[in-house]
Amino acid sequence: MNLVLASTSPFRKALLEKIIPTFTVAAPEVDETPLAGETAPALVERLAQAKAKALASQYPQHWLIGSDQVAVVNGEIVGKPHTVANAIKQLQAAQGKSVTFYTGLALYDSHTGAMQSCVEPFVVHFRELSLAEIEGYIALEQPLRCAGSFKSEGLGISLFERLEGDDPNSLVGLPLLRLLQMLRQWGYNPLTSTF
Repeated sequence: MNLVLASTSPFRKALLEKIIPTFTVAAPEVDETPLAGETAPALVERLAQAKAKALASQYPQHWLIGSDQVAVVNGEIVGKPHTVANAIKQLQAAQGKSVTFYTGLALYDSHTGAMQSCVEPFVVHFRELSLAEIEGYIALEQPLRCAGSFKSEGLGISLFERLEGDDPNSLVGLPLLRLLQMLRQWGYNPLTSTF
């Protein structure tokens, strides 16, 4: 089987390159609007599945990986800020609090229609932050395309008191431990197989 990462995220691509030497990257066209009353875990699992399935006709003999992520701050779903002003608001709302990130992961076999999916939670405990720290961080890393307005793989780590979760890769946007489990269930192990 050939593998396709259904994502435009350079962060997810970099993570997948750590475990899979050869794969295709393609942009799925999916409406990411939450449904009325949809919980964060339900939203990210639905979108991960939709992203994987969105490319099935283009890649009919492939395994497609879809992923989606949101943060939940004070019970509210928070996505990508897109602007500096929104990033400042997100980080001000998160400072001194625990923020749960939900990452949906889906592996879809476009030939058989088989699907595996899961939601991986990860909790980030933010320290108290000054406005100068927040503005300085945003200016240095420009995390405007990152859920929650930070990049944990970079200087964003300086915003936290502690992290809590099974797989730190899920915080970046692709839970590699769960993905490897899914691949092994379908007979692929990067330690003994090749794509």
